[in-house]
Amino acid sequence: MRHRRPPDTSESMTYASPTYVEETRIGFRFLATRTWQHHVLRVAINDLKRLAGEPLPQGGTLLDAGCGQGKSFRLLRDAFAPRRLIGLDADPRSIELSRAEAAREGIDARLLLADCARIDLPDASVDVVFCHQTFHHLVEQERALAEFWRVLKPGGRLLFAESTKAYIDTWVIRWFFRHPMHVQKSADGYLAMLRAQGFVFDDANVSLPYLWWSRASDFGLLERWGLRAPPPPGRREETLVNVAARKPGAA
Repeated sequence: MRHRRPPDTSESMTYASPTYVEETRIGFRFLATRTWQHHVLRVAINDLKRLAGEPLPQGGTLLDAGCGQGKSFRLLRDAFAPRRLIGLDADPRSIELSRAEAAREGIDARLLLADCARIDLPDASVDVVFCHQTFHHLVEQERALAEFWRVLKPGGRLLFAESTKAYIDTWVIRWFFRHPMHVQKSADGYLAMLRAQGFVFDDANVSLPYLWWSRASDFGLLERWGLRAPPPPGRREETLVNVAARKPGAA
């Protein structure tokens, strides 16, 4: 399945996935901003670090699946201190920007131009897979998750942070960004998919953030102005789901 390219995409660009859904110009630029790094990536990584519990996954090989422009690299280094960092993305522009970001931060990262559903890494070669805001871009979600399972060592961690259909299927996101709408899932849908693959996690390893930027109706303004209380879990459509899951087996 191929999707129409945005007007600013070069015809000579070669993507590492036949189902790659190309980002809009404004979306691509947004992913380079401090807003993205500080208010989205930083917050998610801090939450996943909390959900992972003690002992934290430290050292080893960390795969950033869907690394985009590499804005996560410094945050992941500081949080998990991997001995080896691998960034993977299907977009060659993003890989080149990731390479520059790694050099700027003094991080020795290996960059792979690849599809999450077809990862050119050996079985059981990765200690942590970090997958942040990537799955709602993927058409072959189950196949990508199976690849994460394959490359993870027994006892390895999947740090998964995702926007749900309730957020992706809103006018503001549809207007500014591009996604395969037919594969979007609810928070429960993503949790069920992880469990079906075999990943294990408890309630303590899951959070359902209700962040201002994920509230496309009013961006949480009514609550910040004191005009209404935020709806509690169970009485709202969840917009985000974060999970620190584990592949069973000896660490």
